[in-house]
Amino acid sequence: MKRVQKIILLGLVAGLTASSAFAKKAQTIKLGFNIPLTGDSPKVGEGSKFAAEMIKKEINDAGGLDVKGKKYLLDFVYVDNELKADSAINAANKLIDVDKVLASIGPNGSGRAIPASEVYNDAKVPMITPWATNPAATAKKPFCFRACFLDPFQAPVASKFAKEQFNVKTVAILYNLEDDYSKTLAELFKADWVKNGGKVVVFESFGQKDQDFSVQLTKVVNSNAELLYLPCYYNHVALIMAQAKDLGWNKPVMGSDSWGSADLVSLSKGAVVGCYFTTHYAAAGAKGKTKEFIDKYKKAYGYIPDDVAALSYDATMLVLQAIQSSGLTGNLKKDRVAIKDALGKIKNYDGITGKMSFTPEGDPIKDAVVVQVSQDGQFTFVKSLQP
Repeated sequence: MKRVQKIILLGLVAGLTASSAFAKKAQTIKLGFNIPLTGDSPKVGEGSKFAAEMIKKEINDAGGLDVKGKKYLLDFVYVDNELKADSAINAANKLIDVDKVLASIGPNGSGRAIPASEVYNDAKVPMITPWATNPAATAKKPFCFRACFLDPFQAPVASKFAKEQFNVKTVAILYNLEDDYSKTLAELFKADWVKNGGKVVVFESFGQKDQDFSVQLTKVVNSNAELLYLPCYYNHVALIMAQAKDLGWNKPVMGSDSWGSADLVSLSKGAVVGCYFTTHYAAAGAKGKTKEFIDKYKKAYGYIPDDVAALSYDATMLVLQAIQSSGLTGNLKKDRVAIKDALGKIKNYDGITGKMSFTPEGDPIKDAVVVQVSQDGQFTFVKSLQP
């Protein structure tokens, strides 16, 4: 054999050997992300993806995730659910059947997580929603978990805080009739307010595509309401608050965790400054690992991470911790069940958004916080609210 042919042959053998060694070395853990990258609230999906990319880069740069002595590189699949229920179902089916992920992070909001959770649970695929606070997202679904508190906790603690903070009796409530999350929170807040001696003088709704809220807000302004409660997504809040200011509303406003977007202040043109809302963590004044996360995120993406980014980070890390505990056999069905079992056994997980342990329903026991929007657009810590 000629020397040139030998060199080529040896090169091919070496290349194949290196490829084979790399293939053995580069085993992967494939996780899915069912998130809204387009639609009415694309910042929600962006926060989830950015937080996940931070985790993937850090772990892969270190050689992979150690699972019982073996290293696995992370492979994340992002599917856009457009902030629509039917798209979230389609995304779930794709991630399960086509991409064959071990587990799914998301959907985020309750309106998408509730229908998608049925798909994941029926297929016996672990799902952990970072941001869906409606109980139906996990109830009677052993494969479904969440990284956030629940609305039956959020609404009454918000009601109690508002009464004590503002010393008021009458409230107006404005909510999105087409969103399970918004509607449920409005009803829970109303029930608790009345139960504790308050009066709801306006209880008005709007539709998902509405842009003009003048009719509802005129009723609010002309009532004797001393407080406005807005359990709505940040894109609606921005429009509502700007219009409320124009109509003369200058009384306290209380919101919910769906306010917590990095775009809230800019979209509202500052109309939300001074308002309060319940949420999952306060970026301003954060310490320890929470501050480290915020600093890394800001350096990478140029802005302070909102609560959905922090919750997505926690949700992803919870799945990875479960994988490390359960181990991987290579049998997709068995591994999915093992991950589900391991998630349910996690206790005292110390996350970016606080410590948590899971209940039998897949829900974490954790605190909420109240923040106020400062003059410079920061979400400043006001108070912790315990279960």
